[in-house]
Amino acid sequence: MVKGKMIAMILAGGQGSRLKALTRKNAKPAVYFGGKYRIIDFALSNCANSGIHQVGILTQYQPLGINTHIGIGVPWDLDRRDGGVEILPPYMSSEGGRWYDGTANAIYENMDYVDIRDPEFVLILSGDHIYKMDYAKMLQTHIDKGADITLSVIEVPWEETHRFGILNTLPDDTIYEFEEKPKRAKSNLASMGIYIFNWKLLKKLLVEDQKKEDSTHDFGKDIIPAALELEKYLLAYRFEGYWKDVGTLESYWEANMDLIDPDNTLDLFDEWKIFTRNLDVAPHYIATTGDVENVLVNEGCIVKGVVKNSILSTGVIVEEGARVTDSVILPGAKIGERAVVKKAIVMSGAEVKPNETVGDDSGEITLISSRDLGMI
Repeated sequence: MVKGKMIAMILAGGQGSRLKALTRKNAKPAVYFGGKYRIIDFALSNCANSGIHQVGILTQYQPLGINTHIGIGVPWDLDRRDGGVEILPPYMSSEGGRWYDGTANAIYENMDYVDIRDPEFVLILSGDHIYKMDYAKMLQTHIDKGADITLSVIEVPWEETHRFGILNTLPDDTIYEFEEKPKRAKSNLASMGIYIFNWKLLKKLLVEDQKKEDSTHDFGKDIIPAALELEKYLLAYRFEGYWKDVGTLESYWEANMDLIDPDNTLDLFDEWKIFTRNLDVAPHYIATTGDVENVLVNEGCIVKGVVKNSILSTGVIVEEGARVTDSVILPGAKIGERAVVKKAIVMSGAEVKPNETVGDDSGEITLISSRDLGMI
């Protein structure tokens, strides 16, 4: 089968500083999402559902959460003798040791890992995006078209093109130009940070890029433009489903709220499952005083108050008389008696005290941190 010729490399070392306290103890891909998942579960589950069983995960910033969560890869069927998942942190070599210096450098430092597996194609992914995608179909298109590099792209609103790497294409989707966050874009095709490379070409590009003193060693800023200069065949693969980069508190809150929007195109309940590490906790319980409306209620929750248009993550407690609306409550948080929570993100292990009011109906998202940040 075609998909057996490709391995995946997931870039999962990002700090995600715009998520503030959510990433104080976690890399962005390890942040909780959707009540029971971590953000990286989407890229990993896409690999599993696409039949990709050799996955390298490149970590750097605060790796404990990711390492603990992934373990040996059981939930994604990656605990296998032939293939499997490997955590790839920065390491010491005979030439010394250093942190990864850019996304392309992270792959460069792990070329031996790829060479040992001898793939024909390498799939490069970001571990911090929310979407469902069949990478096998993308690979088949890459092969059928005879491309050197295929980049997944999505149409974004024209007024947001300045936030993305924009790809300009010919009518047949051949890419002829890449613009990094242009002030005036020529197209609204944004790069999704999903690349398929012919491995021999990628290896050559990485080696040459490493020699350039002025390079930022980034795929978008350096590797893709270098390939265009060499007149390689770059193909745009158009994606039309749900995709979101949850890089800010606002976009993180919005993506969670999308899950309970009846018109949302990201369906957690279809056949394309999102797998995760399940915890051994009791079923959720809604008391006679409890009232939930349009809520994702996860395992181990105890609801005695009123919850509307919200996400209750694993092990959340909402005490009697409390009211939670338009909020994301992360694992192990507690909402005290008669407390009011509006349009907020309550972090893992945090407690909203009885009679306390947090958040309001304004446009701002309120983030409630746990006092000790002991949970990751």
